[in-house]
Amino acid sequence: MIRRAKQESESLEIASLLALAGGIMDAYSYLVRDHVFANAQTGNMLLFGIHLSAGHWIECLHYVVPVACFAAGIALCHTIKLSTKEERFHWRQLALAIEAAFLVIVAFIPAGRSLWANGLTSFACGIQVQAFRKFHGRPLATTMCIGNLRSGTQSLVSWVNEGNPASLRHCLLSFYVIVCFVIGAVVGNWVRPALGIRTILLSAALLAVAFLVMFVDRESLEA
Repeated sequence: MIRRAKQESESLEIASLLALAGGIMDAYSYLVRDHVFANAQTGNMLLFGIHLSAGHWIECLHYVVPVACFAAGIALCHTIKLSTKEERFHWRQLALAIEAAFLVIVAFIPAGRSLWANGLTSFACGIQVQAFRKFHGRPLATTMCIGNLRSGTQSLVSWVNEGNPASLRHCLLSFYVIVCFVIGAVVGNWVRPALGIRTILLSAALLAVAFLVMFVDRESLEA
């Protein structure tokens, strides 16, 4: 029982750190890097369509590149999962280290190169969204909120109607991760005036902490 509780708390710690990092990444790409979403690719696709219909070809590029890079990040992460031999590191740790490294690079891309910065940030987000899809055995996203809002609300209704404690736990976890994401966005906006393009280093630091937390008990990583 103690071991299981320890594993669950570590999973919650990882979810918290990743959601905070995700909120900072989205706030950073939108507020610092020309109003592009790092995580919310639906928003980028919408804006791409709007600019495409207006014939704004350069603007289209600003939104289609992050989408393509996001997909590339997913592809790389799955390749890591399929090819990594877990001897010293869990494959998710390797993915997390690569993600953090790319975010450090983003921090040193000049302000006038936002297309490159947003592409690499979305690439990193793609890695995260593919590597961390479940916590406590339930689907949960740490880079966007709509899926968590849907599943959390469904679990809330199930708990009200059926009284299942597991539904209540999943509801609270889903909404907790949403709160962490929003807090990340708030923190990102607060520190942005002081750090500017270096604000993304906060996300890299949170990912580094998550990387270290995973050493505590590798069994806490969901399959």
